[in-house]
Amino acid sequence: MAKKDAKKPAIDEKAFVDASSEARSRYGRFNLAIVGTSGVGKSSLVNAVFGRDWAKVGRGLPVTRGVQFYSDDSLGIWDVEGFEIGSPIPPDQQLRNHLDAIAAHSGDHQISVVWYCVKANDDRLTPADIAMIRELDARGLPVILVLTKVDWIKNSITGHQSVAKDVEAFVDWLNDPTDAATGERLRVPYRRVILTSTRDRHGKGKGHGLGDLVTETLALAPERDKDAFRIAQRLNLPWKREMARPIIAAAAAAAAGAATVPLPVSDAFTLAPIQLTMMGRIAAVYDLEVKTMLSAGALAQFGVQVAGRALATSFLKLIPGAGVVVNAAVAGALTAATGESWLRICELLHTGKIDVRKLDQEWAKYAPNFMDVARKLIERRVLKK
Repeated sequence: MAKKDAKKPAIDEKAFVDASSEARSRYGRFNLAIVGTSGVGKSSLVNAVFGRDWAKVGRGLPVTRGVQFYSDDSLGIWDVEGFEIGSPIPPDQQLRNHLDAIAAHSGDHQISVVWYCVKANDDRLTPADIAMIRELDARGLPVILVLTKVDWIKNSITGHQSVAKDVEAFVDWLNDPTDAATGERLRVPYRRVILTSTRDRHGKGKGHGLGDLVTETLALAPERDKDAFRIAQRLNLPWKREMARPIIAAAAAAAAGAATVPLPVSDAFTLAPIQLTMMGRIAAVYDLEVKTMLSAGALAQFGVQVAGRALATSFLKLIPGAGVVVNAAVAGALTAATGESWLRICELLHTGKIDVRKLDQEWAKYAPNFMDVARKLIERRVLKK
């Protein structure tokens, strides 16, 4: 059996795990309430926007009849049934009871935004719907009225998407709701109406209107919950990049600081905790499970790259007169390039384009190379001017 290299310390995954755990705790959980009758398409919406199938996964918490809470580290879903027809309790009182039950839970369970779901082929909101929306508004909860199962019709010539005339009429009424009997305007305090579908009329595709729903939800979320929502949702990758890039920049600056006194290449592994911390925080932004991410094989595969030793050696060999040390500029560029590579990996895992079980095989394809590091060196020098 070959002897282990005594000069090459083991890579400790603790920095990654601790950083990911700390980031998840800091970002917290986004809690969404979805109100609607059975069959309106609530679970399909959750799956389309958040990539969770609550019928199969998630921790269920029975709260009271008509209310169920499902959660993981980044997302909580309050599944609230619509008004129970035939109930002797008025709809607003029925919902009030549900909201009281929710309010009895701790602060990290409280609702940020409500999706009130109605099927698109309904032609009016019922009095029960109106009473419940008013009750939600009275509690200070922002309500998005979500029309579900919209049948979008694509014009074969222009490619323009439209909806049936009866749905158009419904939307017109929702934009200016009036009492059919008296003609008086009705106060229905939802913030916006959004038409959605999770599949096209043939049961295929990625749906329609979901981007608008995600954008409006972020806009209405309390400031403290916005990052948690950006993490929980699966549709808008640029939001995640905007969160990840400052993490990379901070790690690059920390690595440069660590190499203010140039490090021998043989000691470049001391950058590993900085880089692993960066990677753990980025993994949290992409809502990736730490235990899944850090299989022994995966960690071993990219650990050498993270430690910076092999990459630093090959990089320095290409620079005449660079010697055998890693200076601040190189340490920062190495870390920035590693961060960008890890960001790409996280996006591919997040979108299902890489099988997490094959991460140890895939990482090498995206490891930073000489050109990546050289590019980061140039960028950092340009920014300093």
